[in-house]
Amino acid sequence: MVSRKEAITVKLNQVTEDVLKVIDSYGFKQEGAYNLRLNGMAVCHGDSRHIAIVKKTDLPGIDIRISSEAQNEQVHIPVVMSEPGLDVVYNDFYVEDGADVTIVAGCGIHGEGCSETRHDGIHTFHVGKNANVKYVENHYAEGNGTGGKILNPVTKIYVGENSVFTLETTQIKGVDSTKRETFVELGPNAKLYVTEKLMTHDAQHAISNMEVKLNGEGSSARIISRSVAKGTSNQIFHPKAIGNNACHAHVQCDSIIMDKASISSIPEINANHIDAQIIHEAAIGRINDEQLIKLRTFGMSEEEAEAVIIENFLN
Repeated sequence: MVSRKEAITVKLNQVTEDVLKVIDSYGFKQEGAYNLRLNGMAVCHGDSRHIAIVKKTDLPGIDIRISSEAQNEQVHIPVVMSEPGLDVVYNDFYVEDGADVTIVAGCGIHGEGCSETRHDGIHTFHVGKNANVKYVENHYAEGNGTGGKILNPVTKIYVGENSVFTLETTQIKGVDSTKRETFVELGPNAKLYVTEKLMTHDAQHAISNMEVKLNGEGSSARIISRSVAKGTSNQIFHPKAIGNNACHAHVQCDSIIMDKASISSIPEINANHIDAQIIHEAAIGRINDEQLIKLRTFGMSEEEAEAVIIENFLN
């Protein structure tokens, strides 16, 4: 059991409520373990019996301590920005041996002005042995403002022996620029499952760099990236898998390109052990004409048919 503090709850305005509905697919509630960061400040907070959230004293951000007694529990730590400026936050997660937890994060921007709104979230996960962690991160931006809406997440994950880490990231609307940096180290028999979904439009720009080190014997990784680029947007993917022991990794990148967009997939695989098995697959292409024609025979417009194909592709 962890030490608990008294919960702090607040009444949220409609803009914040609406953004939270998009970025927290599990449903944000001010109960259990939660921490909402709004415009650079933690405005509401609560611990559960097995999960404690502690404000850092040296950096902006929080430490989330998850007890081994946490089984099938959730913690919600969303960020909402409705005012311009730069917000940098450092969140560290300490997951004890045997814990089973889902962590729901993500950031939503509501921008109405002409100044830039930017959030840089640096998250570090320290996962013990025999644990099961699912981390869900959704990014989204909205508003009629002309100021840039920018999200630059950094995720560092250290997975202990026999533990499983599932990473699900989604960015499908409104973010003008993003640079995602992901670093993972896997211990013996540790497993990593990554699903990355991205859609860019207009003149948006997205970069995703991922480095996975399979250090432990028997470790494995499955990485799936799916993206759609519209308008004149640009996407760059650079997944890197490094096998330092007897291990297995499979990296798959699939992209749909539309209009005058551009996509670059730059895979890198490295084996430093004779029993390291690493596979990479990448495909970039346009929407299948036969699928479009088939859907249009059901009375759909071309735009409606494209939307259905994209939704099914990303999901």
